[in-house]
Amino acid sequence: MTSEIRNIWLETTLGKQLLLQEQAIFDTAVSDVFGFHAVQINFPALDCLRNSRIPTTLTAGKGAGHLHCESTFLPFAENSIDLICLPHVLEFSDNPHQTLREVSRVLVPEGYLVMSVFNPYSMWGIRKLFSKKQHYPWVGQFFPLYRIKDWLALLGLEFVEVQFFNHAPPINSERWLKRFGFIRKIGRLWWPMAGGQYIVVAKKRVVNITLLKPNWKKSLLRPDLVVGGHKKHEQKKDISELT
Repeated sequence: MTSEIRNIWLETTLGKQLLLQEQAIFDTAVSDVFGFHAVQINFPALDCLRNSRIPTTLTAGKGAGHLHCESTFLPFAENSIDLICLPHVLEFSDNPHQTLREVSRVLVPEGYLVMSVFNPYSMWGIRKLFSKKQHYPWVGQFFPLYRIKDWLALLGLEFVEVQFFNHAPPINSERWLKRFGFIRKIGRLWWPMAGGQYIVVAKKRVVNITLLKPNWKKSLLRPDLVVGGHKKHEQKKDISELT
């Protein structure tokens, strides 16, 4: 999936409605997370960290923000990031489990992960079955919550909470979205787990940890990384140029 296809879809009525709902949930989810460094991976159309109280924030990913990298190879040192946001990253990752493995590696002990995912058990999931596979967001993989929980548990990330939302059918018409507004309301009460998307909050748990005073002179980036954030890049720079 190219960023152009994604950006075109986000300009539609349905895409704007999705962004509006997710922005509000991310704003609430990140507001009470504290630390020194926060990173958003991909999806620059959504500012997941705009309500964060963490002083240093960064957007990274393919053609996104300040740092170009792959979600499967994050250019950060181990135990260096306090908060990571993954807005619809897993669905379009070549290796979603490896993406989560990298998140677990770079998160500090007690650090937080907040991510949004398309739900296959919803009207959006049904729409995906009958949509052209090259179109966003139907080209992505939709993951059920139980699979996400399994991956988190395997990687030492403790599931904290989930919020399902967007229970209305994915119709790209402002008129019909308004007419189906009542479904969004009753869906939250009667079938909450059938929302088109859900946002998961997880926490990195480490047994018998010793909290250390942060080393302000230590680089945030991996000492062995390539500037582009991917092993395939050939050009390297001295790490002192990045700090």
